[in-house]
Amino acid sequence: MPDARLIADLSWRQTDTLVLHVRGAAGERIVKAGGPENHHIGREIDGHLQAAEVWASAGHSARLFHADRDARVLLLDYLPGTLAFAAPAALDPAVHRRAGRLLRTFHDQHEIASEGVDAAATRRAIAWLDSPHAIEPATEARLRAALAALPPREEPLVPTHGDWQPRNWLVDGAEVRVIDFGRFAFRPRATDFARMSVQEWRENPTCEAAFIEGYGYDPRHPEHWKLILLREAIGTAVWAHQVGDVDFEQQGHRMIADALVDAHT
Repeated sequence: MPDARLIADLSWRQTDTLVLHVRGAAGERIVKAGGPENHHIGREIDGHLQAAEVWASAGHSARLFHADRDARVLLLDYLPGTLAFAAPAALDPAVHRRAGRLLRTFHDQHEIASEGVDAAATRRAIAWLDSPHAIEPATEARLRAALAALPPREEPLVPTHGDWQPRNWLVDGAEVRVIDFGRFAFRPRATDFARMSVQEWRENPTCEAAFIEGYGYDPRHPEHWKLILLREAIGTAVWAHQVGDVDFEQQGHRMIADALVDAHT
């Protein structure tokens, strides 16, 4: 789009991912780009090529026009709608019900056997604890003990969004649209429930019931769910510390406290 002009910079500034809303003769587009160490762009490309068509074909996610994995850049359709994050829609049960239906459609496309994926997720959580963080030593010891006590559960893997929450939903009237596949991967279904469970569902439990209704059933195994939340809490607190996101780091520490209570450690 040589004639494109910038409409808005939509970047979150937490990583080096650049998100630009542009307009040219071909219409409105989203340009996403990342630096040499950026892993999110590659995952985003994978998500669009491997799984997003089920949403894109119905207008629920953007169409991919161009992608260059080596240059870490992609060109997407611009989607109308208002970000649900930090808006009344974030706590609207009707929005969560629609989001549950969308996620079930995405998950149901493929299912593959897990061959050590869950065990690897626990090893990654331990690696987070081995890296720089601000978790108190006594709490870190409890986290390590809890990870050792909760065995991995190698459940079937499905395409997951990886960051399923109102921050990545656009609401347009009765429609919910999806953005940001930067954490796409094949994982157990329940992993896509984690973000909402410690945020919106904590504030408004009716959203959880509505989401499960939309999804059709609750895929969370009680013991495995404890492990999922524990790993999510560790990753949140450590990642946010390393990128300097103070508010998100505080959320991570709250998640750790809650996860340790649930894990009975």
